[in-house]
Amino acid sequence: MISLKRNEDFRNVYQNGRSAADRNIVLYVWENGSSVNRLGISCSKKVGNSVVRHHFARLIREIARLNEEAFNSGLDVVVIARSGGGDADYHSLERSFLRLAEKVCLKKNSRHQVLL
Repeated sequence: MISLKRNEDFRNVYQNGRSAADRNIVLYVWENGSSVNRLGISCSKKVGNSVVRHHFARLIREIARLNEEAFNSGLDVVVIARSGGGDADYHSLERSFLRLAEKVCLKKNSRHQVLL
């Protein structure tokens, strides 16, 4: 996945995309009109210090990288850390990410139609 970096891209996903949340993360998804997926990660200071925030971002990037073949293409994905997400381990973040990806139709074999 390519990184989502521009503020206007983040705002576009927030305003127009579908979202789902649990106690660790909030996941937003929006079609970007290209053939590649882009990933943006947002982690505020409420989650923890810089070490905790960067650790969270590295875990989310790795989860997205390892599961990218299971995702639809042409989507912007934004992951927002909740205050409990900084303390979560890899496996609980992966469960959260994949469960929410199913809800917002990010995964290819989702039960729901993509309505983006």
